Amino acid sequence: MTTPTPGRRRPARTYSAIPGQAPGTPVWRAAKSLILLVCLALVAVPFLAVLSTSLADAGQINATGGFVLWPDHPTLASYRALLGGGLVSRAMLVSVGITVVGTAVSLVASIGLAYGLSRRESFGHRPILLLLVLSLLFVPGVIPSYLLVKQLGLIDSYWALILPTAVNAFNVIVLRSFFTGLPTELIDAARIDGASEWRILTRIVMPLSKAAIAVIGLFYAVSYWNAFFNALVYINQSAKWPLQLVLQTYVVNNAALGQGQTSDPAAALPPTVALQAAILILSILPIIVVFPFLQRHMTKGLMIGAVKG
Repeated sequence: MTTPTPGRRRPARTYSAIPGQAPGTPVWRAAKSLILLVCLALVAVPFLAVLSTSLADAGQINATGGFVLWPDHPTLASYRALLGGGLVSRAMLVSVGITVVGTAVSLVASIGLAYGLSRRESFGHRPILLLLVLSLLFVPGVIPSYLLVKQLGLIDSYWALILPTAVNAFNVIVLRSFFTGLPTELIDAARIDGASEWRILTRIVMPLSKAAIAVIGLFYAVSYWNAFFNALVYINQSAKWPLQLVLQTYVVNNAALGQGQTSDPAAALPPTVALQAAILILSILPIIVVFPFLQRHMTKGLMIGAVKG
């Protein structure tokens, strides 16, 4: 039995998914490139098919009998029919309003609650933190939630889509973890200089937490934008439907858009498949537009609380 020479390290073992090939070899790099290309194709081809179908004309859709991979004569007829003042255009405005207002309300409430829970000297922070953790384990049912919203008089109100989900316990705990890791010397120095808690929060804590706040804001925005169940339960008037409920009704349930639900009731509607594909594109377009502006904060923000070696 041989013993390692003192002062010398054993070479680290390398593991490869390809038998007989070490990482860094041409075969290994080619295999990784092939896997990435396959994953890219699995994502890009369906998205391209939906986008192409929304831009295809009626003749090509009828000829293919469904989805089109590449439009021969692109047209915006489906988008004009949806965005000219019908049900979908109203639903999109509703979704944008709910997302903007809801994200603002959620961020204000979550930041204030997380900052209070991050200060050990704050009143009742332990019982409140315990209640917050318990809310992750015990989720209220649909019927109690509906009865509460009804008692508050929020049925058929946009606030029914915001207030029940205004504070997410997981997001608050993530923000609290980030606030707790900030240097206490800065906060103590601000207190010595006579700064109030509000000034400390807005001038010191929030500027140092831009990455975390951006990620949590993105989480809230995506949650509000994609939510449809609350609208299905609490909203009775179709004129107040958000876009995701329209998507669920006319795409998932395959209901047909009527003449009164598009821009020009007298005009002939594009094929149903093209309208459904256009609604799908409209439902994901805002997130695709906003995400690149927040992407630079994602890596730092998502590493909050991670184990660092």
